[in-house]
Order: sequence, then structure tokens, then C-alpha cells
Amino acid sequence: MSSPEPPAPASPAEPQTAWAPLRHRTFRMLWLTWLASNACMWMNDVAAAWLMTSLTTSPVLIALVQSAATLPVFLLGLPSGALADILDRRRMFIFTQFWVAAIATVAGLTVLAGAMTAPLLLAVTFGSGIGLALRWPVYAAIVPELVPRRELSAAVALNGIAMNTSRVVGPVVAGAIIAGAGSGWVFLLNAALSLLAALALLHWRSEPKSSVLPGERFVGAIRVGFQYVARSQVMRAVLARVAIFFLQSTALMALLPLVARGMPGGNAWTYTVLLASMGAGAVAAALFLPRLRVLISRERLLRDGTVVQAAAMVVVGFAPGVWLAASAMFVAGAAWISVVNTLTVYSQLALPDWVRARGMAMYMMVMMGASAAAAALWGQSAALIDVRWTFVAAAATGLAALWLKRRVVYWPEAEEDLTPARILKEPTPAFEIAHGRGPVMVTVQYQIDPARTQEFLAVMQASRINRLQKGALSWGLFQDTERPGRFVEYFLDESWADHLRRFERFTAADADLRERRNALHTGGDPPKVTRYVAEAIDR
Repeated sequence: MSSPEPPAPASPAEPQTAWAPLRHRTFRMLWLTWLASNACMWMNDVAAAWLMTSLTTSPVLIALVQSAATLPVFLLGLPSGALADILDRRRMFIFTQFWVAAIATVAGLTVLAGAMTAPLLLAVTFGSGIGLALRWPVYAAIVPELVPRRELSAAVALNGIAMNTSRVVGPVVAGAIIAGAGSGWVFLLNAALSLLAALALLHWRSEPKSSVLPGERFVGAIRVGFQYVARSQVMRAVLARVAIFFLQSTALMALLPLVARGMPGGNAWTYTVLLASMGAGAVAAALFLPRLRVLISRERLLRDGTVVQAAAMVVVGFAPGVWLAASAMFVAGAAWISVVNTLTVYSQLALPDWVRARGMAMYMMVMMGASAAAAALWGQSAALIDVRWTFVAAAATGLAALWLKRRVVYWPEAEEDLTPARILKEPTPAFEIAHGRGPVMVTVQYQIDPARTQEFLAVMQASRINRLQKGALSWGLFQDTERPGRFVEYFLDESWADHLRRFERFTAADADLRERRNALHTGGDPPKVTRYVAEAIDR
């Protein structure tokens, strides 16, 4: 049985133009910074990939450049997302730019000194990837705060335009510098541009988050972020699609240097033309995505984009010359941005602000983890067979996984409204409780018409997911053995501060679920809520 079509986000009509979010000054400034940052990233990746082809002829080592660039996001994504949710996002964004500048400086000076080796190149590429791992969740979490909800899709598309414009500009600049001066100067220019981006961010003044509660503890923040994503039906569906798509599509990027070098007269400019063509296709498609979403469903956009990317990849592999390959790369770029943009919008809308950086970090972790694994897999495949048939194998694998996914992963029937709803009053305890004291046990007593027990249990299943998503350590539901229809729900929060955070994180969807629970309660008064804090007993 095929999975149902994912629901369209419940928001007003698409913005009239793809450029609407740029009317917001802060978004415009950060978008330009993002454009510069990604141009630096592509310059660095092009220089590293091409430099590796001069240091070794091993397809595995060449493909591992892609793994080294993306693996840090898989390893550090969730910790960096937790930091972005509990620390000042502006300062963290600035730090990442200084980090990338430092790594690029080391790489550039090492190349100019003639001391670069294949293992060392993988190490500095990994170090640069750490900067991406720290930077991406921060920016992803900031964007929804800067634009209205109805413009979020356009804002994400603009980020795709920035990414893919940089995919055109970065390789062209890198190719010119490599041809004229060498790879070392690409790394040094990357360092200079990253430093300028950091200085530009110093002029940005973000609005501080207001809360009387202490910040979340690092390990607890990671746990809660993982719990939220693991129990979100939308996020599970999105992550499955991300893993499938990047398992397939990474083969093209990981082995493109070998494709370029193997073409008649293949050189650094051949590689640059192919990369630039893919970026141009992505930019062109991003401009038409708002209109395209009106014409076709999002599920069809995801499905057709995956199929078109697979076909274009195979054409690139078998193309006899650069111009046919460049045309196929243009199509592959258009398909790529259509799929990734759609999945990114779904994930953004499925995450409330308090956990958005952690959720987007897990999104990026799956993306980069799939990319790193796929680069190693398809690099080994190319060593055993050849690049062309490796592209065929990658396309077939991706399409088979997509067919299987449609039978085991389901989109939810409706989108949740995650708009903050501060309608609940925080509890006032009879005695002072320190924020760090805990755990805290909460019980809720319900009296239900026995004839509606199954309906109540269905609502409580949704409540279980909701309580655990908000960070509960455990949850349970008990039925009174002497009074039919009397149920007691309990859940456990790690500390008093964690319990109070529930009131700050309450959303319209939470309010709707609360009303559904209370509607089934037959007592004259609302369900009785009792809170208990753990008492330490010396032994």
C-alpha cells in the first residue's frame, strides 16, 4: 500500500515572488553572509577535491574528500544543534566563521609550503567540515525567526539559491585561481572571505530570548532534542527521504572529479564547468519553485525530483563530452534543489522554535551521514568497476529504496500548529523549590465514561507522544481497579526547571490535545493535576 501524500503546510498562499523575504533587513544581511560562507565552502571543496587528484590516483581517497567534508556534521550535528538552542546563536554563528578562516589559513600555508599530503588534506577538510557542522544548525534555526510563516518556503528557496549561486561562483573563482596560481591561494582567499563574513556578523544585534529559567543542561538538551525528533511522524518521514535521496545523489558529487578528468581534454576548468552547470540548474529551479508548488503536489515533486536526478546522473556518467554532461548537470541541479528544498520546508514547519536547531541538526546529520557513507561506498564501487556503472548502481539503489520507503514510511494526515500559546499559568508551589531539584512527578486524574474508554486511550496515546517529546523521562497510564472509568496519568520530568519549561513551550497543537483530553473527562471539575518533587533520603 502506498503512503498517502504529505499534507500541504497549513499556511496562507505562497508569496507572490521568490524574493519576498529579502524585504526584511536582518534576513537580507544574514542571507548575504550565508551566500559568502557557502561560496567559501565550495571554493574549499573544489580546491581540496582537485588537489587530491594530484596527490593520489586512488578513487577511494578522492571520494573520501567528500566524506571528510560531510562526516563532521554527522558526528557533531546533534551536539551543535543543542548548543545553538541553549547558547546565543549570534555568537555561535560568528565563532564558526573564525573557525573556518583559521582552518583555511593552515591549509593554504601548508600547500604553499609544499608540505600537503593526502592524509593531511583529509584532516584539514575534516576540520573545515567541523565549521559547517557548527554553522548550519544555527542558521537553519534563525531563518524562521526572521520571516513570516507564509514566506518560510521562499526563504528556504532563497537559501538554496545562495547555496547554488555559490556553487556557480565558488568553483569558477576556485578554478581560475587553481589554473593561475595554485590551490593554496584558494584556501587563503577562503580564509579572508570567512573573516570578512565574521566581521559583518558583529554588526548584527539579535533579540535575546526572555526566560526566568536557567538554560538547559547540555546532555539533557541533546536527550530532549533526540526524543522530539524520534517521536515526530513528520520528521521520521523527512529523515527517511533525506537518507534515500543523498545515498543516491552523493555518487555524482563524490566522483565528479574523476568524470571531469576522464573527459577529452579534461582539466580543472572541466570540473568547474560541470559544477557551475549544476549550480545554475539549482538556481533556475529555485526561482520557479513557488509557482511549481501551486501546479503539482509536494509528494510528486519529491518523487519526480528523485527520478530525474537519477536519470541525469547516469547521463553524466555516459556523456562523451563536456557539453552534454554540463546539460545533464543543469537538470540534476534543478532536481536536487526541488527535492532538498521541499524536505527542508517540511522539517522547518514540523519543529517549534525551542528545539528547531536540534531538529535541523538531526536533519543535517542524516543528510551528511548518508553523504559520507555514500561517498565511501560509491568510491569503492568505482575502484572495482568504473564510474559510469557506479552511477547506474547508485541510481538503481536510490530508486529501489524510494519504492520500498513508500510502503513502510507514512506522512501524518495533518500538520500540527506549533504557534506558541502561553495560556497556562505556571504552578505556584507551597514551598520554594530550586530549579535544579528533581525529578518531578506529575499525575493527572481523569473520570471517563466506560463506554468511551477506547476513544480515551487513543487520545492518551497521542498525549504519551506529546509528553515524551517535551522531554519527559517516563510516562504511564493506570486504571483504578475499584472505580470503573477512573484513570491516572503520570509523567516524570528531570527537574523543576524542566517541568516549568513545558509552560513556555506550550503550543496551539498542545492546547488542542488538552481540549480533547478534557472533553472526555466527565467530572464536574477539570482533571486533577498533582505535582511531586523527589525527596533525597540519606542512607
